[in-house]
Amino acid sequence: MTDPRPDDLADPDTTALTGAALTDEALTSGALAASRTVVFGGGVAGLSAARFFRDIGGHVRVVEDREATARAVAEQGIATLGTAELSATADWTSGVDLVITSPGLRPTHPLLRAAAQAGVPVWGEVELAWRIDRAGVLGPPRTWLVITGTNGKTTTTSMTEAIMSQVAETVACGNIGLPPLDALRREPRVEVLAVEASSFQLYWAPSVRPAAGVVLNIAEDHLDWHQTMAGYTAAKARALTGDVAIIGADDEAAAALAAASPAPTVVRLCSDRPRDGEIGVIDGVIVDRAFDDGGEPVPLVATEKIRPAGPPGLHDALAAAALARAAGASASAVEAGLAGFHPGAHRGQVVAVVDGVSFLDDSKATNPHAALASILAHPRSVLVAGGQLKGAAVDELIVSTRDRVAAAVVLGVDRQEILDALARHAPEVPTVTVFTGDDGRVIVSSAQDHPSATDAAAVTRVSIDVATPPESSPDAVMAAAVTAADRLARLDGENPVVLLAPAAASLDMFSGYGHRGDSFARAAAALHERRS
Repeated sequence: MTDPRPDDLADPDTTALTGAALTDEALTSGALAASRTVVFGGGVAGLSAARFFRDIGGHVRVVEDREATARAVAEQGIATLGTAELSATADWTSGVDLVITSPGLRPTHPLLRAAAQAGVPVWGEVELAWRIDRAGVLGPPRTWLVITGTNGKTTTTSMTEAIMSQVAETVACGNIGLPPLDALRREPRVEVLAVEASSFQLYWAPSVRPAAGVVLNIAEDHLDWHQTMAGYTAAKARALTGDVAIIGADDEAAAALAAASPAPTVVRLCSDRPRDGEIGVIDGVIVDRAFDDGGEPVPLVATEKIRPAGPPGLHDALAAAALARAAGASASAVEAGLAGFHPGAHRGQVVAVVDGVSFLDDSKATNPHAALASILAHPRSVLVAGGQLKGAAVDELIVSTRDRVAAAVVLGVDRQEILDALARHAPEVPTVTVFTGDDGRVIVSSAQDHPSATDAAAVTRVSIDVATPPESSPDAVMAAAVTAADRLARLDGENPVVLLAPAAASLDMFSGYGHRGDSFARAAAALHERRS
């Protein structure tokens, strides 16, 4: 389904959109079964909500315009209809008790506005799961630990799951893949939910009050949805409305949220020696001075045991340790969980080494803030970047990394914005662009007016000569990009790595960041095969 782009976005206070038709006090499986629910979107979150209502015997319909998705929903015995069909019904809200919205839909969507004006509560799937859990519909309420931020959410969520699994049945859920409602319905019963929450999900979940929540950092992202940084930041800050608010103190924007948090306990994360109320590092050991009942710093784990190594990994580990300590985990549980943790795919792993050049896949770096951390982790790199910038600017990224970027290969729908930023702030960095021409062929182009135009032109020739299928498949574009990056790395002479750190989302060309990273890895492996 589609959502028109608004000129501006309403204030993220969705109280008006979450009326009391189904209050927590009245929320029972019987009340839910008797309700008439409309679910917008048949993706992972929407389907989770629809299955729940189907399974309790409720009346539910899913609004979905994508034919394949609508068929998949219908095959599960759930009624579907399109937005045009719903819009054609002037009084479609009549008799509707609840709307569950896809997190990606803005509150300015006409159908959501119609529901709000009719007094129908509009919840996100996370809001639904929270209310069901608090009301005891699926048994005694669980412990919720909520993780958000512009960068590092998935790693922190996975680390939190690893630690808390030492203590109780724990599952990572939310934006990481598993919907919280599905987590609540798992057997054996899950006691702790480590919930990765995007700004969209938090916007649509105003009631969530976790046992502990963390805002890791705040930087420009998803401004095409929120329209302003204030709106984006306010949505993120909803993670800090529970019992314990945990804040990345080294990040200026995140640190500024401490004063406004209603949480009775605020814990700060710092990369150096902590003060009272902080978790930080002393002599290469993460130590707790926030939950140390005896007044002495509690050593948790040696930083050398943290993976991924480097400042981003350490920051994520500090946050996971703080969340776990807030939930009652012992120091030994923190150490065991973090020492045994291995990061997931597409987070900076070496996927190939071709004649001494290492190829690293950090496709999960889907915004400039994440790409900054990735680039700064290496002395010198040939950067493969581009995709959907989602309204974020890349100027600060280029300014902060120009001395570490040996060259850049740029692709994707917003490639010109990256090229323009490079031209403004790092004109000495050779650039190559890979895109699909009007005839469907993959085109590799270099900046002709560049100081290194001779070398860049050589890259262009090499890339075209060895480019894999000329048709406009994403794999063909990535293969040409990898070949160009390899050539640039060898022209540089300072042993750079080839780093996929796109600074952008992937859905313009790929099905997700995982697909993009896999394509990069396949292209690097194919290059290795050609050389061996």
